[in-house]
Amino acid sequence: MKLQQLSAADLRKQLAGEGVWLRTGPFSLRIRSQLPRIAEGLSDLYGQFEVRNSSQAFADFHITLNPPTRLRRWFRPQVGFSFDGNQPFKALPLDQAYPMMEWGLNWCVSMHAHQYLIIHAAVVEKNGLAVILPAPPGSGKSTLTAGLVLSGWRLLSDELTLIDRKTGMIHALPRPVSLKNQSIEVIRQFSPEAFINRAAHDTLKGTVAHMRPPKSSVQRQHEPARPGWVIFPKWRANAGTLLTPRSKAQTFMFLAQNAFNYSHLGTDGFRVGTALIEQVGCYDFQYSQLHEAIAAFNRLADTPTQDALV
Repeated sequence: MKLQQLSAADLRKQLAGEGVWLRTGPFSLRIRSQLPRIAEGLSDLYGQFEVRNSSQAFADFHITLNPPTRLRRWFRPQVGFSFDGNQPFKALPLDQAYPMMEWGLNWCVSMHAHQYLIIHAAVVEKNGLAVILPAPPGSGKSTLTAGLVLSGWRLLSDELTLIDRKTGMIHALPRPVSLKNQSIEVIRQFSPEAFINRAAHDTLKGTVAHMRPPKSSVQRQHEPARPGWVIFPKWRANAGTLLTPRSKAQTFMFLAQNAFNYSHLGTDGFRVGTALIEQVGCYDFQYSQLHEAIAAFNRLADTPTQDALV
């Protein structure tokens, strides 16, 4: 059963009661909340995802989002995030409830799914090969990711690259794409038919909104992909589209530093990371025009070897 088959009233009732069981990629969630913003966000962005009777299904992660105290329902309303009864974060303003859910889910996966080497990076796929896109905030990573998946690429993840420690394959976690500040309007202009939920303002990341993942990406969320490239995108105003080779050693060090559980995995983290680097092409990518960047990535997907994009 798909979440979109639940009526709005049934969704709110389940969230406020036993919770909504939801499957996303290799993980199952049970989400509880009395907040209309959480029900609205799930309805808007997770309609194509599988749901089950939560009282009879195992869940990897049990989360709750509600006001931390009764007083906070009325005086400076806030939302708290609870994981298995514990609260790992400080409460946030109520209008940030939906982004908090997404940030909290990222935390759940990155702190507990140690069957994977987990890199803080977006990842997309076309023609069987995946492009890993690590980059610091403000680099245009999420804008590029959204543009690619709206142009025929498969979304594996906007935030978490899950590398199977046994096979080296990348597992998909195609949840909503987080857009921040100017990138929200850039994507609205790029693809007016893309669904972007209402924005939350004045967060630690500025203005934040989420784009619904493509239906085809959700339908294929159980298909892993083979790593093909690690590309570091960087948006620069008025810059040309330019790809330059990057040292594999330098790339490995960046990925190790930006892997949530590299230290936790010890020597196995090193093994998985080096195996990844040995099989991928490593590049820096500069762009200013989204349509030019997408054209370059399409040429990448259509080449039989790990050659230059331009």
